[in-house]
Amino acid sequence: MTWSTMLPVLIIFSSLIPGLLIFATPEAAARRRVFLNLSGVFLKLVLVALMLAGVSQGLEFRFSIAFLPGAALVLHGDALALQFVALSSVLWLMTTVYAIAYLENSPLRSRFFGYFSLCVSATVGIALAGNMITFLLFYELLTLATFPLVVHRGTPEALRAGRIYLAYTLGGGTVLLMGIALLHSIAETPDFVPGGYVTSLVDGNSLSLRIAFGLMIIGLGVKAALVPLHGWLPRAMVAPAPVSALLHAVAVVKAGAFGIIRVVYDVYGIEATTLLSLTQPLMWLSAVTILFASIRALQQQDIKKRLAYSTVSQVSYIALGVSLVGPIAAVGAIVHLVHQGLMKVTLFFCAGNFAETLGIHKVQEMDGLGRRMPWSMTAFTVGALGMTGIPPIAGFISKWYLLTGALEVNQRWVVLVLIGSSLLNAAYFLPLVYRGWFRAPPAGGWHENNFAGQRLETHWMLLLPPLVTALISILVGIFAGSIFSPLGWSQFIVNREFGL
Repeated sequence: MTWSTMLPVLIIFSSLIPGLLIFATPEAAARRRVFLNLSGVFLKLVLVALMLAGVSQGLEFRFSIAFLPGAALVLHGDALALQFVALSSVLWLMTTVYAIAYLENSPLRSRFFGYFSLCVSATVGIALAGNMITFLLFYELLTLATFPLVVHRGTPEALRAGRIYLAYTLGGGTVLLMGIALLHSIAETPDFVPGGYVTSLVDGNSLSLRIAFGLMIIGLGVKAALVPLHGWLPRAMVAPAPVSALLHAVAVVKAGAFGIIRVVYDVYGIEATTLLSLTQPLMWLSAVTILFASIRALQQQDIKKRLAYSTVSQVSYIALGVSLVGPIAAVGAIVHLVHQGLMKVTLFFCAGNFAETLGIHKVQEMDGLGRRMPWSMTAFTVGALGMTGIPPIAGFISKWYLLTGALEVNQRWVVLVLIGSSLLNAAYFLPLVYRGWFRAPPAGGWHENNFAGQRLETHWMLLLPPLVTALISILVGIFAGSIFSPLGWSQFIVNREFGL
């Protein structure tokens, strides 16, 4: 086997093998656990950089092994896969650093970091999947790897949330399996193809193809948290902050959104979805999700739950951009995969800092927080303004492309949805920013939960990740015109792989 064949496998193994070794690491062996975590992270980053360089030069990275009649286990490193893999790898580094400090005095750290690494392996497997059978395999592995993270605290509330999470995600996986099986009966399961592979089968199979598409979108919509399939996400906020960051910015919701991109562009293709009139219902569902979740976010007084409903809304921007089936909107959808991840992981890191350092969990407890934790509050402000769409932060770039993409395909009502969403974003984020910077601190001060003796406002390993991700959120907005930016790579994907 050549290095181009093995590189996709090595990228998955770079987190899988450390994860398995971490399971066997004693709780007291903290240094060994940290070494395994960080060595896996840096090895993955090097391997991903090699694949990025190769794909940009036109090299093909593909691993295949016989799996089922008419289908194989295929790993394929195309440009779209690398957009997701690069995001996962960079944010895995940030989240690992954060989690090491966050769980410093917690029990069951080896179990946590073992499943944490397996979660990243499954996410990368989803990104590199070369067909729907491979995608489904890693999609279900992601459910199994994230469930122990959701219930990690072991409280009755955490266990209840875990049961709900498992019911939703396993149910969604079952529906996805039904859709894939129906499609397999019509077209087998070839590799993903730019432009899709079902167009020639539309005549005589239109009803079956519509049903298969609907089943797959429902199955993927559970993890993508499309309304009314979103109920698991706010309840999963009982998980530790690093898990919340992982669920919202890197792994679960992005796996669902990424799957929708694959189904629309690389399984069905624009021509088939147009012939079968499939994208209009997805467009309406995405728009309803965006507005409904934003209104629900306004009603939440728990910070993490407000951020959770924000995720439900923001991830649907990706599905909305995909359903518009225009080149500009497609760029907006794909780049938002990265931009939303950077901004949302920043917000959850900061929320974790507020909770762990000062015991702050509610919106009304944020008064004057900027005076006690100015760096964390600054990073939080960047993430909040970015989500609202304030330039030059990354969120503005995504929304601009989605808005102009809607105009390009003459869907003017979508412009109203995006403007309404931005106003609602401002309504539920700006009061938090105002409280943190301009309200007086509580008269009795804050209860110093942890890290009171630190020279900085909190442990440096809790502070560094949100500052880095907030800075990146600004830089990718300022330098969006660069060919090396997420926007430049998204344009490369749309032009080269989607042919739009």
